[in-house]
Amino acid sequence: MSRFHLEIRVTPRPGLLDPQGEAVRQALTSLGYPGIHQVRVGKLLRVEVEADSADEARAQGEAMCRKLLANPITEDFLVELGSAELGATDLGANELGANELGATELGATE
Repeated sequence: MSRFHLEIRVTPRPGLLDPQGEAVRQALTSLGYPGIHQVRVGKLLRVEVEADSADEARAQGEAMCRKLLANPITEDFLVELGSAELGATDLGANELGANELGATELGATE
């Protein structure tokens, strides 16, 4: 078995209200960023799993989302194989770099 690093993105489904995203949008506008039209707030989970293959690791991540990590009624999820260099210190949320979630991903719908 090998270790695989999964990046799991859970986002509100398109068309559903996102009160947290709206609160962030309003706060950013009040801080002097008037050009922001929409903010969607989700979560990024980094999970290290043992599996026989990348496909099996991805399948485990999808099963985790269906059973616990994502609400199937209100949220979508995307499971990707993450960087092989992911270490224990990389799991801290306050260490995410600004480029981890690029601007093109903010408006993306999976």
